[in-house]
Amino acid sequence: MTTTAGNRLRVPAELGRVADLRQFVRSAAGAAGAPVECLEDLVQAVDEAATNAIIHGYRGEPGWLEVRAAVEGDGGEFVVTLEDAAPSFDPTSCPEPDLTIPPMARKPGGMGVHLIRESTDRMTYRPRPGGGNILTLVRSMRPGSMKEG
Repeated sequence: MTTTAGNRLRVPAELGRVADLRQFVRSAAGAAGAPVECLEDLVQAVDEAATNAIIHGYRGEPGWLEVRAAVEGDGGEFVVTLEDAAPSFDPTSCPEPDLTIPPMARKPGGMGVHLIRESTDRMTYRPRPGGGNILTLVRSMRPGSMKEG
């Protein structure tokens, strides 16, 4: 079941529903006047975070994902919050991948958190009261203000 309330969308934790989360963020960022680059970065970050929660968090068990989107900081930042009830996992503690290893020589996986970091200005994590995760992704809406990689 999908529920929508203003700036919030909740969907079942199923890979087929990640597109709904992407569309929600795309629409919310577009309505807020976010530049295309900002919008696409956030959509990429939400896609990676939601997919990780479904595959690695819920591991095929039923669950839900909720996304909230808002403009903060005098209109200068677009903030997306992803919440779930999966087992706790802090992606901010993941080490950076070794990018000196050629892509074809690397083990599959392990790039999702890196892509989230590269697509946002800031990523914060906190455990959800009662169990689960709250991941906050922040991206500046000001052109040319993205952090240097």
